[in-house]
Amino acid sequence: MTYDHFVPFQGLDGGHRMTLYTWGKPRYFPELPCPVRRYFDVAPDARVLAHCHWQINPSAHPTLIALHGLEGSSRAHYMHGLADKAYRVGLNVVLLNQRNCGDTEHLSKGLYHSGLSTDPAAVIQELINVDRLNTIGIVGYSLGGNVGIKLAGDYGANPPEQLRAICAVSPTMDLGRCVDALERRENTLYEWNFVRNLKKRMRRKARALPGLFDLRQLNEVKTVRQFDEIYTAPHHGFNDAADYYYRASSLRVVDNITIPTLILSAVDDPFVPHEQFSEQAISNNSHITTLITEYGGHCGFYTSPETGFDGYWAEQTALQFILEQIRAS
Repeated sequence: MTYDHFVPFQGLDGGHRMTLYTWGKPRYFPELPCPVRRYFDVAPDARVLAHCHWQINPSAHPTLIALHGLEGSSRAHYMHGLADKAYRVGLNVVLLNQRNCGDTEHLSKGLYHSGLSTDPAAVIQELINVDRLNTIGIVGYSLGGNVGIKLAGDYGANPPEQLRAICAVSPTMDLGRCVDALERRENTLYEWNFVRNLKKRMRRKARALPGLFDLRQLNEVKTVRQFDEIYTAPHHGFNDAADYYYRASSLRVVDNITIPTLILSAVDDPFVPHEQFSEQAISNNSHITTLITEYGGHCGFYTSPETGFDGYWAEQTALQFILEQIRAS
C-alpha cells in the first residue's frame, strides 16, 4: 500500500467537510464541447445511455470510459471534471450511465446493482468491434469503481487487449463493510440522501413500466440495506442483501486481475473503510497499485488550484495513471 502526500484545501482536512464541500461546489466547463448521446444495448432487455465527447477521427485516439457512483449519472461533477481534463489532452471520453440512471428508467426492464460488470463489458466490446477503438482505459467512482475492478477480475487472464488500465476512486470493493459503515450515526445524512434517491428512482421506474414493481413496501425503506433486501437482491436472483453484497463485491475477484489497476482512496472517507485495501488479495497482486491518502473524503480530493489546474487531484491522478499505462503498452 502506498501513502501519497495529498494536501487538502485549507479547512477541508476532514472526511465529512471534504465530501460535502466537493459534492455541493458548483463547477463549470466552458471548453468541454457538448456531448453526443449514444445508446448501447447491453442485454436483450436493457439499454444504457452514454454521453460521449469524440475527438476528430476517434479511432486515432485513446478512449476513456467513466463510471459514476450510486444514484449518480453522467451529469455528476466528477464525471464532467474528468471528461474536461481527458478531452483536453486528446482522449475520447465516454460518460456511461448505469442502467436506469440519467433519466433512462424506460430503457431497461430491470434494475442495476453494484456489481453489474457485464454492462461496461458489452459497451467495451461494441466500441472495439463497431467503432474500431484500440486503446481504452476506465475510471470508476465509488460504486462505479467497484464495477470497474470487478470487470477486471471477471476478465481474469483474458481481458481485451485494447483495455489498457483501470483506476477506481473511493471504490466500494467490500460492499458489506461499506454498508456497515454507511449505517453509522455520523453517516445518517449520506444514507438518507442515497435512500431518498433510490426511492424516487423506484417510483419513476414503476411509472415508466407499470405493473412490474410492487411498491407497497417502499415507504418502509429507511436504509440502503433494507432497499437491497426488498428490491435489489430478489430482483437479481440473490438470496438476500448479504448474499448480494458478497457476490457483487470486487474484492472477491480482485486476485484474478491482470490489467494495470490503480485503487485511490482516503483514510478519512466516511463510508468506504480503508482497511479493505489492505487485504492480501490486493497486496499480493502485482498488477494492482494502491494509493491511500490521509485526507480526501469520499470522491473529494480537492486541493489548492494552480494555473491550469482546478484543484481536483483525484481526477488528475487517475488520468495520469491511465495515460502512463497507455504509453507503456
